[in-house]
Amino acid sequence: MKVLMFGWEFPPHIAGGLGTACEGIVKGLAYNGVETLFVMPSASGDEDQSATTIINASDVAVDVVSQTASEFLDKVKFVHIGTNMIPYVGPEEFSGVVEEERKRQLKDFSISYGQKYKFSGKYGTNLMEEVARYAMVGGTIALQHKDEFDLIHAHDWLTYLAGIAAKEMTGKPLVIHVHATSFDRSSDDKIDTRVFEIEKKGMLAADRVITVSDLTRNIVINKYGIDPAKVVTVHNAVDFSGRENITVEKGVKDKVVTFLGRITFQKGPEYFIEAAAKVLKRTRNVRFVMAGSGDMMNRCIRHVARLGISDRFHFTGFLRGAEVQKMFALSDVYIMPSVSEPFGISPLEAMRCGVPSIISFQSGAAEILKYAFKVDFWNVDAMADAIYALIEYPALAKFASEVGYDEVNHLKWNGATAKMKAVYESVINK
Repeated sequence: MKVLMFGWEFPPHIAGGLGTACEGIVKGLAYNGVETLFVMPSASGDEDQSATTIINASDVAVDVVSQTASEFLDKVKFVHIGTNMIPYVGPEEFSGVVEEERKRQLKDFSISYGQKYKFSGKYGTNLMEEVARYAMVGGTIALQHKDEFDLIHAHDWLTYLAGIAAKEMTGKPLVIHVHATSFDRSSDDKIDTRVFEIEKKGMLAADRVITVSDLTRNIVINKYGIDPAKVVTVHNAVDFSGRENITVEKGVKDKVVTFLGRITFQKGPEYFIEAAAKVLKRTRNVRFVMAGSGDMMNRCIRHVARLGISDRFHFTGFLRGAEVQKMFALSDVYIMPSVSEPFGISPLEAMRCGVPSIISFQSGAAEILKYAFKVDFWNVDAMADAIYALIEYPALAKFASEVGYDEVNHLKWNGATAKMKAVYESVINK
């Protein structure tokens, strides 16, 4: 069996958990006898291709003269707002200006025969434009490799239009993988409606929808109105291959409690800070680390300063690869206090390194992790109690470390992707 897979990032160049999951998936599929062609917007050339063949969309010339550029623009509705913000223009004139801008965008957007588009592969201000162009290039790639795959697998909303284009061009079945939804990124009344529409379009067009947790499956069914019969949960896993026992010199005698992830509302960083302040009222032999970056970083730094715990708190910035492993090696406790987490691979990675972990009930990982400590994200008292217990009672920490390691040792991508292969087979046979 062969799969054409659309992703947005792949290690070592990643911005979050999506790229890490994609790497684990292609390796697990290879173990289960499934070959993959992995398409990404902008490949660097240093990606590990031992388990997959990577196609760099930036190297592919579009050989289909697009007559659907207008349709794609209408779907993603990206408008460069700055050029349309014209003061003192009446409604009729404004409509005319906007229409002229739309025509200009359409002219610029239309890709002629043999032209390549250099994708950034990032999450920048022109993200919607890149998503639409990726769909057009994706259609070309699908046609070029039509005889080399049996079905299409698209990861997260950024690639759904590409997956749909590939399906329309080749007639091959489409499986989409929901790693997160608009409702995980913001509250119900503040979701990006453009992203929501792309997500829903992908779900409706798919022959099967894979979700990373039952939590996410319920959102797909209830918020997007998707038929429960075609939505399947396959929990994420952790990659044990190439695991190294890293030894680092801590430099301090204090216990280290680590938050590692994007510093955004979804991840609950301020609850971590509040819990840290409560722990520090009971003991001073502990340091807290916030590893990552995000839109709430400055706010969190100010929060720490207001609570007067700056001397016990460290901000590392974004970590990747070996830096993450070193951080786990330095840690005595890992915590993921997410407000909304479709799954959350990082506690599995921490437990793989023998670090006792605390996670919120509001995470998909809570569905499968028996030996992680679980608290409600808002219950900072319970969170502080769990942290205190793990740093003050060595026997408890040792037990949590050992049983946690054994638990995640059974949550490998080989098993998760065996379930994905069964999903593929059900779609192909249908």
